[in-house]
Amino acid sequence: MVAALAAGAVLTACSDGLAQPQADGKGGGIGGAPRTSKEAPRPMDVELATSDPRQSGGVVAAGDQDAVYNYGPTVMRDGGKLRMWWCSQYGSAQPAGDDILYAQSSSLDGPFTGPSGGGPAAVFSGAPGGFDGMHTCDPSVLKVGSMYYMYYTGASGDHALGNSIGLATSTDGLSWTRANGGQPIVGPAHDVHRANVYGAGQPSAVYLDGWFYLIFTDTTAKAAGWNGAGQFLLRAKDAAFSKGVETLGEQGFVAKPSTISPRTRSLVDGFSTDLMWVGALDAFVIAHETDTGTTLTFWTRDFTAQPYRQALIPGAWKEGPGLVRRPDGHAPLSSGDVCERVPFDVVRATVVGGAGAPTDLEHFGMDVRGSRACDSDARTRTAFEGVAMPSPQRTIDLVADGKLVRVDRRSVAAVLAGEVLDQRLKAVEKFPQAARLSAGARMVRAPGRGFGVVLDGKMFAVPDAGAAALNDSAVEEISDQAWDGFPAGFSLAG
Repeated sequence: MVAALAAGAVLTACSDGLAQPQADGKGGGIGGAPRTSKEAPRPMDVELATSDPRQSGGVVAAGDQDAVYNYGPTVMRDGGKLRMWWCSQYGSAQPAGDDILYAQSSSLDGPFTGPSGGGPAAVFSGAPGGFDGMHTCDPSVLKVGSMYYMYYTGASGDHALGNSIGLATSTDGLSWTRANGGQPIVGPAHDVHRANVYGAGQPSAVYLDGWFYLIFTDTTAKAAGWNGAGQFLLRAKDAAFSKGVETLGEQGFVAKPSTISPRTRSLVDGFSTDLMWVGALDAFVIAHETDTGTTLTFWTRDFTAQPYRQALIPGAWKEGPGLVRRPDGHAPLSSGDVCERVPFDVVRATVVGGAGAPTDLEHFGMDVRGSRACDSDARTRTAFEGVAMPSPQRTIDLVADGKLVRVDRRSVAAVLAGEVLDQRLKAVEKFPQAARLSAGARMVRAPGRGFGVVLDGKMFAVPDAGAAALNDSAVEEISDQAWDGFPAGFSLAG
């Protein structure tokens, strides 16, 4: 039985009907360039127009075998397919407890099937003896460079405050290896102990400007509501949050020695949310469930203000939404008007099944109109950061740091880009070309700096060695001092 429902009734959140059964608490378990002074101040509290509501005709994904619940999905547009991981349970996947399933589809309306075309596969389960010895649930998956990162809730049993957040990595999204020595990367803060004894979990991650952002539930946080509702944010340039951690508080991001520190600021009064960066709106969005559907709450890049009023994707729900995102956790571009429209699509559980847990994953969505993503140079750079598309020379242009990097091989561009288009966008024609990444270009690694590629005598950071093999480039080991001797370029991913 799903651990998060192991003991007790659902609690209601502080306001706005933000009820979330999976953190109800009586059991463990489970882009762009900065604005210049010449630009006008950004309008705030703008009301967004919405259109094109959509909904699947029924269930789009479900576990087979003996799976009786399906919830907490993360949905990725990865190349030419949609990939989804979610929380369920197979008796065949030991130990007994929550498992993370995987399936894929060519359409958001499904059906989502396993990697071989059959039923969804259980790709991640508990590790006996570990903090996640019984339950693994609530996945949030990113792909940065050639590596997949899965943030998840883990628990060893149903005892109080048993939930913590772990990280696993993969090169294909199917076979996963626990990071951080199998230890959790985020645990409960223990600021306040409430009747809700869930702990820390329900993570969602985004990669932006070289930072990993992680939003999550912590029922022990100082700023959580009376029932434990609340969403807290960390960021670090290290995927495992083992160093350089910054916590979002009342005064903005503050450096902390670890992920365990007083949590004094909550961004949303709710449980089980999903986070996404929307370049076309120059804003983060948090998707969370309210009485009549999924509410979208927007924040500026530094989380100091709300630039847009909340929007709503209506319809039935019973457990947290999974936004349809690019591999880096950014919003995909519209298939129609990229300068004026942004698609928001979610997959969420819609009923409580016979086992008393959420199930029946369905797709809901709508477009936001009037994004004005091409109104100024700064907005255009932000909107299309990390996008690759054909160049006039039968190569691929990657938008990075508001400039174009011409890449000889599409496979290399695909590893570096968050999204690869089949047609060129007129909006990028004004961007200057900064460099060319030719086949066999010099790639290096420094122990304290990471991986980079030398283009026109400048050092450009890349996330890992994945692009090197695709580019027929050997990785040369150099010192940090040698790295620092190159004129600095910019990051070619995120």
